[in-house]
Amino acid sequence: MPPSTTVSRRRPVKRKAPRGFLKGVFKRQKPHLRLVSRGDLLVHLNCLLFVQRLAEESRTNACEKKCGIISKDHILAAAKVILKKSKG
Repeated sequence: MPPSTTVSRRRPVKRKAPRGFLKGVFKRQKPHLRLVSRGDLLVHLNCLLFVQRLAEESRTNACEKKCGIISKDHILAAAKVILKKSKG
């Protein structure tokens, strides 16, 4: 039986950080920068934590405005709040 055309085919979630890609970006942007052996993993973790905080904050903004869908405006407002908190 062929698969239905209405069901989306999702790619499996990767369980590993894209270390080669991150190292390449660091080398291209800042060739003089020296990182510890697992520094790229710390940067990847920091990025994941930021995305998680952004998702939580934007969901909170959407719930406050009684919207069922998170829009671009909710995400932008959440990003401003998170970046202000991270500055200190």
